[in-house]
Amino acid sequence: MNYRHGFHAGNFADVLKHVVLTRILLHLNAKPTPYRIIDTHAGSGRYDLDSEEALRTHEWKDGVARINRSPLSPAVEALLVPYRAALEGARALYGSGAYPGSPWLCRHAMRPDDRLVAAELHPSTYRKLTEAIGYDQRCRPLAIDGWTALRANIPPKERRGLVLIDPPFEEKDEFATLAAQFIAAHRKWPTGIYALWYPIKGGNGVESLMDAIHDAGIGRLLRLEIDVDRPEAAGGLSATGLLVVNPPWRLAEEAETLLPALTERLAQGARPRYHCETIRPDG
Repeated sequence: MNYRHGFHAGNFADVLKHVVLTRILLHLNAKPTPYRIIDTHAGSGRYDLDSEEALRTHEWKDGVARINRSPLSPAVEALLVPYRAALEGARALYGSGAYPGSPWLCRHAMRPDDRLVAAELHPSTYRKLTEAIGYDQRCRPLAIDGWTALRANIPPKERRGLVLIDPPFEEKDEFATLAAQFIAAHRKWPTGIYALWYPIKGGNGVESLMDAIHDAGIGRLLRLEIDVDRPEAAGGLSATGLLVVNPPWRLAEEAETLLPALTERLAQGARPRYHCETIRPDG
């Protein structure tokens, strides 16, 4: 699978990933000590839903556009506050078609002493990333491979923070690479929060990832997945997941409220599903 983000910005997978990301950032902000974020596959930082790439797929129409359509329940809306605030902030600066990527969402949430390292290897995408966050002294865009950036930046001097791993899944062995790189990083920094994004397609990639993490003895996992039941004729991705390692307190409880509502709102077929599982919470 080749997940080039400009074509998929604002789709249902982005909604899940970015809603959970903004909740994690909110929890990080609850403590006064500074933190560091390492975004290993940062992309361009922000996107234009009126661009040629986005208009070629229109995936955002079944993603963020549905979230914008009407409010959800009060309990869900209370949890969506940081996500909606970031969307409004991006649109106020860049126009109604703007959609913030993960580096921009992090920059929006960070406090004066917090820091972001964002890696992007593709030269043209890196230039866009620099335009999106490079003017902010708290942010350091890097034109290097994401796995190199991960190895070089952990543990951070703050000893507190988040690693977001969101690879493009361009290679056949990406799940194996994700497992190996994450496990190695966790050995160096076992107390950090990690958020691993993955597509759910055919094959056993996701289960092989989970097996490798279990075999490594890593606990305190929160597995979040949604399947919007996208018709096969429509092509593209139907299901996605986010594995949060060392999730902040109450994130699992929040996810139990968010995932049913998001799955119902984003459903494209008659049998959508979600999965919210806490694994070895005391591991």
